[in-house]
Amino acid sequence: MMSEREYLKWCSLIILVVQNASTILLLRYVRTAPGDLFFSTTAIVCQEIFKMIASVMLLYFETFSFNELKNTIYQQIINNRMDSIKTGIPAFLFTIQTNLVYLAISNLDAAVFQVTFQIKILTTAVFMVLLLNKNLRILQWIALLLLCSGISIIQIQNVKSSGNEDNTHTNAIFGLFCVIMACVLSGLAGVYFEKILKNSKVSIWVRNIQLGLFGTLFASMTAYLSDFDKIQDKGFFFGYTAWVWLNIFIQSSGGLLVAVVIKYADNILKGYATSISIIVSCVASVYLFNTAINFVFVIGTFLVVASVVMYSYTPPSSSLPLINSKQSVAQNNETK
Repeated sequence: MMSEREYLKWCSLIILVVQNASTILLLRYVRTAPGDLFFSTTAIVCQEIFKMIASVMLLYFETFSFNELKNTIYQQIINNRMDSIKTGIPAFLFTIQTNLVYLAISNLDAAVFQVTFQIKILTTAVFMVLLLNKNLRILQWIALLLLCSGISIIQIQNVKSSGNEDNTHTNAIFGLFCVIMACVLSGLAGVYFEKILKNSKVSIWVRNIQLGLFGTLFASMTAYLSDFDKIQDKGFFFGYTAWVWLNIFIQSSGGLLVAVVIKYADNILKGYATSISIIVSCVASVYLFNTAINFVFVIGTFLVVASVVMYSYTPPSSSLPLINSKQSVAQNNETK
């Protein structure tokens, strides 16, 4: 009979797959569905507010004490202003990234976006080496090479297939640009946020409340600068439907959900969940959005899926050598 730990582990896998796949599919649907199109900038404001409220609730669940919750927020957020300001940088980067994701998914098929968005693995790895001095195994560098190869194959095919129509061709290139920039910002913000977490004893939920506060501020500024006239004319919630609200909920709870379920899973399982969600998104896109998937796309997707599994895999022993860019440079200089 399956143990409780095993049961929670497989539940985590299912939750991660559903969350990863539904996030992209639902986002693509609400951005291309017929009818009035909502303002993405206002949706991002709502996402940040929802994220902040969820973080406050999760912080409360740690002690189930309102007094403890009030004291924690006052001491670690309000009273410790300089420490809170540190989260302003990743919050700003995450806000820009989310806006770029909305632009990208509006110009790319869900399947193409889901696969291409895995570039964030590469950008995160690069920033981890540069900013955190992390070591990467040879297997992980090979995985990153496969990742680049798979995404390149898919994007070349995507641009070629859209070359017959100038407008579609332009959209594909613009969507690719938005994805790449979003991945760069995602990697930088994620690594910087990890550095903040490791250099302090503040709870991750407190950090997420700080991110939500600054995120709401920056998202509101973006909405004001980009769509103020439209919002004033049509209203803040123009074009909102039940599907839009569901999208906002999933987008805002995604990162928090992963943080909760990963407690019962591990990095390998998270890699498998990402890989399965890519396949699910591609198959679902065929039926939901009439996405044309050919043999070249399948090959590219296979390389990306394989790279995700390889990058997440941790060998049982430390037999595989590590590669560290800074250490390698220093060793090479010493031999000269």
